[in-house]
Amino acid sequence: MSDSNAPENTPNNDEIQALPERQGSNKGLKTALIAGGVVVALGLGAFAFTRGGDDDSKLTTVKIGTTEAAAPYWPPFVKLAKENGINLEVVSFSDYTQANPALAQKQLDVNLFQHLQFLASYNVSDKQTLTPIGSSVVVPLSLYSKKHTQLSQVPQGGKVAIPNDPTNQARALLVLQQAGLLKLKNGGNTLSTPADILASESKVSVTAVDAAQTVAALPSVDASIVNNNFALDAKLDPSKALFADDPAKPAAEPYINIFVTRAADKDNPTFKKLVELYHKPQVESQVKASSKNTAVLVTKPAADLQRILADLEKNQK
Repeated sequence: MSDSNAPENTPNNDEIQALPERQGSNKGLKTALIAGGVVVALGLGAFAFTRGGDDDSKLTTVKIGTTEAAAPYWPPFVKLAKENGINLEVVSFSDYTQANPALAQKQLDVNLFQHLQFLASYNVSDKQTLTPIGSSVVVPLSLYSKKHTQLSQVPQGGKVAIPNDPTNQARALLVLQQAGLLKLKNGGNTLSTPADILASESKVSVTAVDAAQTVAALPSVDASIVNNNFALDAKLDPSKALFADDPAKPAAEPYINIFVTRAADKDNPTFKKLVELYHKPQVESQVKASSKNTAVLVTKPAADLQRILADLEKNQK
């Protein structure tokens, strides 16, 4: 994105720190500065930067990756971190596939963008040991439509777009089953795929697209399952969703969003401090507001999160 509309206090080149060269493509990686309540995104490739300052040398710098750098909770989070001795550099990724490899390759210290099921899938497929150190929220996964205003209006033989990445896809299928739009073999689970749909007992068929394209697909389908961050970015109103799962129920446990680091750093006190600061009132209030009050805040201990992750990984293998 062009920085032509950036404020006058945009950092100069001397204040920009390049991330280490990463393996493979850097597609989808953007830069975001979040400081003093200002968000500046620049299309400069693999960079992360923060405002310079006389006291920055006294702070512990932590690079944290996210797909939601524009969310309003980041400015108070960054400010609170600085007040507690942490210079929090926020690196923005435009899709879900980049932040875990960046963390594994030590370009990041922590990331905050994914739920436990997504991490389990990544760890198993890439033979990694990335580890949750704290929880943030559970958010609903919702069914939106541009053609219908009620779930009952979705026609027999209707088409629904769902995310195509395995973890969100399985959850989307479970949501559609809960909504009464399809049936899954043996009731489905967190590993279900479209091949598990019992077509003769289902009202709709599904089309799998990239999660970031589920909003764009809305005009061409009867409805679309859209992840919360993409829905809010597109200014979809959660209260007008045709259906959503309940993030407060035990069945949502695999979808608890988490702070993640490398296994060797799971006891790092600075990283643990970030989890604590996230749950301070001035940050939590913005988290709730940015989700239009759909997010359910979670403060599950790291040991419990690691146990849940181990069970999910076992099921993946």
